[in-house]
Amino acid sequence: MKNIFLLLALASFNFFACQEEISVTEQLPHFQAVAKDENAGDWTPILPITVYLIAPDDVQSVAYQAELASIKQMQANLTVEQREIIKFWDGGGSLRWNQILRELVAKNNLPPAPNADNTYPAPDANNPFNYPIFPFANPPYTCRSFSYFCAAQYEALQKAWHFKFLYNRASPAMNDSGIEALMGNTNLPSYPSEEGVMASVAEKALKLLFPADSAKIYQYATDQRNAAIWSGKASPSDVAAGNSIGNAVCAEFISRAKTDGMKTAGGNPTLWQALADSSIAKGQIPWTSLESPARPPMLPFYGGIKCWFMTSDQMFAVRPAPPYPTNSPEMAAQVAEVKKYAKEITRERLAIVHKWADGVGTYTPPGHWNDIAAEYLIDAAWSEVRTARALAYLNIAIHDAGVACWETKFYYFNPRPTNMDAEIKTSTGIPNFPAYTSGHSTFSAAGANVLGYLFPTQAAYFDNEALQASNSRLYGGIHYRQDCVEGLEHGKRVSNFTIDFAKADGAN
Repeated sequence: MKNIFLLLALASFNFFACQEEISVTEQLPHFQAVAKDENAGDWTPILPITVYLIAPDDVQSVAYQAELASIKQMQANLTVEQREIIKFWDGGGSLRWNQILRELVAKNNLPPAPNADNTYPAPDANNPFNYPIFPFANPPYTCRSFSYFCAAQYEALQKAWHFKFLYNRASPAMNDSGIEALMGNTNLPSYPSEEGVMASVAEKALKLLFPADSAKIYQYATDQRNAAIWSGKASPSDVAAGNSIGNAVCAEFISRAKTDGMKTAGGNPTLWQALADSSIAKGQIPWTSLESPARPPMLPFYGGIKCWFMTSDQMFAVRPAPPYPTNSPEMAAQVAEVKKYAKEITRERLAIVHKWADGVGTYTPPGHWNDIAAEYLIDAAWSEVRTARALAYLNIAIHDAGVACWETKFYYFNPRPTNMDAEIKTSTGIPNFPAYTSGHSTFSAAGANVLGYLFPTQAAYFDNEALQASNSRLYGGIHYRQDCVEGLEHGKRVSNFTIDFAKADGAN
């Protein structure tokens, strides 16, 4: 347990910073939570972090009254642009930052082109602006990014909720009738500000994950802080307090990320060859890259990344049984089925393939399930902290499922249908990693399982969406049925660890 002592001073913010062009176009509706979740500070945290926050100034103090006067002055001079910024953040910070992260993933989900000597350059976190720009936000990188960001946001908001209801300082709009409430949830205690919390987590975490987009991330964070103040929802000292909590909590998550195994997930040519040699030694046909020139496998040692709610031994215990041997009649039947679907693709099945392709230039399968979740979270109108909890558990489950899936893929090193039969014509891109099990199936089952827990009346719908996502890979000619069936079961088994934690965290 780590103690983080925070001695707050009034932070200075660039309240009238120039607004960078907003490229997130989806408008979120006005957000007013149906409940305050006063006890959220007592929910079980994901990481054991303790934060101390000094009491705020009394509302009658000279310092606080000066803050109220400055807010009234700002509101009297709000520009059209500033009102648009308030509106942009009025739909809720957890959902808006999740949307921004999906945009960052799609922008950065671009594999590098080969060099003239037929080798491939690798993105370098130490030189993020050099080609290829860091990161390549492929599915494994994306599920890890979502999990760290959403978990840190949730835990920081949890801490904020504890102090909100400990000190119970009303918002500026509630303390002064001359201040207009221009955003929702001004009935919440404002010290510390949830906007300050979320902006500071986003600024630190997303700049680390997407360093080439640091300027845009900084601008979004600045805008969110400003929106809270301009709208009468928080004072500068409320935002400063939130900023300090966010920074402290995020630092602990970043520390975890630096030692979670991601740095060695790519491996090297010697290790890649050893994987193929091991498969050949077992009498199996190994997976090989079908790109020209052959591309290194995608993060072949990602299966060694630290999970959130599952130990390595537990991951090995729920690993799927071996796929059919590549020289068996059962495998021949699996190949024949894929070939039949590839030859007889219908308009309906092709539409399903494209719906769930989630390939290069998209927000990937993890992002797809966040997009699905956002629709239900908007309608639920949960508090900011409960919304963050939902996104944290969704993405932790998908992260752990992704780690377990990649461990399975490179443990068995099973060939793709197109490795087995060159005549198979696919309806979508062929991923550059082994077949068994299907990543889409595993990600989707995990996402559907958590969403079914959060929204039990919609559980059947989420399961059907996961099944459709899984089938899309068979219809597209890039996975065998065994990949899809076992992937769905695997994702559900892994995500149950997250659901078990959620059921006991005190939020229900």
